[in-house]
Amino acid sequence: MSKSWETFKVKGDDLLKRVKQILHEGNVRRVVIKQGSRTVVEFPMTVGVVGAVAAPALAALGAVAALLTECTIEVEREARTAPETAPRRPTSRRRSKKA
Repeated sequence: MSKSWETFKVKGDDLLKRVKQILHEGNVRRVVIKQGSRTVVEFPMTVGVVGAVAAPALAALGAVAALLTECTIEVEREARTAPETAPRRPTSRRRSKKA
């Protein structure tokens, strides 16, 4: 399973909206909010329970956003890979015999 990181710069006003948008896009493993080089908030996302886990984190993030002027969102995602397909078995076609 490979991972990739994305980075977004946002203003404090747009922080909560952008994080919600990122979570809705899916395949998010971890979200890190930084101001300069200092990590302000970091929370992991577990597949399947994003809604339940995200609610308290988003509430705290809303309070933090009021204090931040400019920050960076770092998002760790699971890289999407093409699903492996099983090789198909050749099918034989029977021809009807014409008399």
